[in-house]
Amino acid sequence: MSRFVQPVPPPADPYAGDALLRSWLERHLGAAGHAAAKGRLADLAADVAGPLRAAHADAEAHPPTLVRYDPWGARVDRIEVSAGWETQRAAAARHAVVALPYLPDARSTWGAAARVVQHALLHLFGPESATFSCPVAMADGAAALLSLPDVDAGVRDAWLPRLLSTDPDTAITSGQWMTESQGGSDLGRSSTIGRPAADGSWRLTGEKWFCSAADAAMAVALARPEGAGRGSRVLAPFLVPRYAVDSPLSTGAAADSPAPGVVVHRLKDKLGTRALPTAEIGLRDAYAVPLGDPAVPGLVRAMTLVVVTRVHNAAAAAGGMRRGLAYARAFADARHVAGGPLSSSPLHRATLGTLAVDAAGAFALAGHAFALLGRVEVGADPEAVAELRIVAPLAKLATGRLAVSSASEYVESFGGAGYVVDTGVPRLLRDAQVLPIWEGTTNVLSLDVLRALTREDAGTPLLRRLTAAADLARPLSPALADTLATVTGQLRDTIVAVTADPGAAGVVAGARALALRLAYALTAALLVEHAAWGDEQAELAARLWARRWLRHEDIAEDAHHHLDLLC
Repeated sequence: MSRFVQPVPPPADPYAGDALLRSWLERHLGAAGHAAAKGRLADLAADVAGPLRAAHADAEAHPPTLVRYDPWGARVDRIEVSAGWETQRAAAARHAVVALPYLPDARSTWGAAARVVQHALLHLFGPESATFSCPVAMADGAAALLSLPDVDAGVRDAWLPRLLSTDPDTAITSGQWMTESQGGSDLGRSSTIGRPAADGSWRLTGEKWFCSAADAAMAVALARPEGAGRGSRVLAPFLVPRYAVDSPLSTGAAADSPAPGVVVHRLKDKLGTRALPTAEIGLRDAYAVPLGDPAVPGLVRAMTLVVVTRVHNAAAAAGGMRRGLAYARAFADARHVAGGPLSSSPLHRATLGTLAVDAAGAFALAGHAFALLGRVEVGADPEAVAELRIVAPLAKLATGRLAVSSASEYVESFGGAGYVVDTGVPRLLRDAQVLPIWEGTTNVLSLDVLRALTREDAGTPLLRRLTAAADLARPLSPALADTLATVTGQLRDTIVAVTADPGAAGVVAGARALALRLAYALTAALLVEHAAWGDEQAELAARLWARRWLRHEDIAEDAHHHLDLLC
């Protein structure tokens, strides 16, 4: 008897097959703007479906290694990465995944919406990049930081063009060296000290515990300028070259002249993101240059980077959810059970349809964060500045949790094959688990949301958007409009109570529940806005999202009936 082998067809083209992505671009860019982006997006989608999918598998199969010494015994601390990782690095540069929102021609074509196009690129690139989306995020954050007017022009001119290069031979990425083992997210306990040198540079000494993209050609590190005092506000961001200052910089991984004073203790053996080199690094009078005036409290400057990486985190979560759904749907169409395809089972259709609602919501939330970021950067829109202050942590925390729960369902939807490592399916869950952790856990971000509400009146623009969405929803669905109006009123009352006594134990204990409620309500509003523009899929997703996350109802029957529209 012949041995049965289940064929698993690849999912549809990630751009042409994603109706919500394409309609989102049509709305935010206009028909002409979307047309101007189509060639770029189609080219990346073709790469993703071909060489980048193979590179993803190669990078996962060959994780990075640390070479501490050269053949003659010299300490080199060189991180060697796979050919697949280098392919992803080159593709990120070639497709301008980092550079696009900074390029003059992109800004002249799309203005503030260049960030919307970048989000679309990330949505395509990230899910099968072997998490090269992480150094992409940190390179973008470093570029935003270097673009600030108070950064020395010489430093900017030396490094920013490399971060924004679209030539794989010259493009670099950045690492991020923030946390230390004794403090973690409590940056006030950071003990890395920066001391000025005679030549105008600085020397950093300390221990950095979680350094992502440790193979990058540079890193942004937080340090306490000598004599600056305690607390987190006085910390300043510094640029640390990963390789000797006077050596020509390649893409980073193959450089032969490590910067003196940078010691790689070990690479982390992580649950997921295994192709991404993450290290524990010691700084021993390591050469650095300040990004801004170290005499001026610098944590606010560093938050420029953090906001960018948080919205990238949301994009990674939403993109992974959409790609996981595409794979699960393709498998269900091919797998036959009980005399028919799995995708004809009402129960399985309900499961996939519910996952599609979550994926649509995550996409809208991440996409909105990028749209706001563009408006902040191009035109310094004060309303966008106020709203982004709360949307960045909300988008990151909500999509991170959704990504983990969805990934678990995707793995389960493949049955036993989903538990076998070499199918690649378990990576969906292993890699998703970093998303609620990196750049702040859910609890850390919930406290940040609380600070934004109580110190910066960030609830005002959010409530304004929710109120407007309730009005927009009335012609679409009175029940949806009523739900949004009710939830908005409840949130308004809660925010008043929270701001009256933000330090109360009950307020702090309830910060996570409040943050998630805010995020779920905002997501419903964003889907309503897109539905009111004329998107039928968004209208269905808005109704089901509100029932699922705001009214806590079972949406299985509708999800089953409308699976084909949802995905």
